[in-house]
Amino acid sequence: MKKALVVFSGGQDSTTCLFKALADYGQGAVEALTFSYGQKHELELSVSAKIAQELGVPQTVMDVGLLGEITSNALLKKDGSAILPGEKYPNTFVDGRNMLFLLLAAIQAKNHGIKDIITGVCQTDFSGYPDCRDIFIKSLNVTLNLAMDYDFNIITPLMWLDKKEVWRLADSLGKFAFIKDKTHTCYNNVPGGCGACPACLLRDKGLQEYCREKDIKGSV
Repeated sequence: MKKALVVFSGGQDSTTCLFKALADYGQGAVEALTFSYGQKHELELSVSAKIAQELGVPQTVMDVGLLGEITSNALLKKDGSAILPGEKYPNTFVDGRNMLFLLLAAIQAKNHGIKDIITGVCQTDFSGYPDCRDIFIKSLNVTLNLAMDYDFNIITPLMWLDKKEVWRLADSLGKFAFIKDKTHTCYNNVPGGCGACPACLLRDKGLQEYCREKDIKGSV
């Protein structure tokens, strides 16, 4: 049986990926991996656990708090900085985060007999994060295959979608309301979203655009 491991935060993107994986691979063939790294938006840990339990998806929560000890930015609890756009990258960019997450996901996947690793990174709405780019994912995929002599396949279902299109995908999976009501995206750790941080603004903008589109097309 073909299986998949989903890097899962409990946010809009990773939950959409989780539902897509369940549709593509089937119940019992999907696992979730969540990371605790000292993130300010720690509510995502309890949200992801509730979603995984509700969907009957085995979830591993991996403590990588060391990441929060060796770097500092506005996304980490120990740093009291306000969330800002930044000159080159937003100050929510955590150095090495996706590279570390995917390395650890690959180690777990291999030990569970899984080759397909699914992550919700996106170049279209990547907020300036270099480790969300398609070229990085392809490069890391090759490196992981060489490092472990294993045929990993890093799958990025959202890579070329903007947030409106991610909402459309959720709707096509029949999970629009679930993702709107039960996922957590807010960097400021506010239940339901603060409405002001970059993550909330991006999510809300895409949601409003999709709602206008579906009203026009009568798709929902």
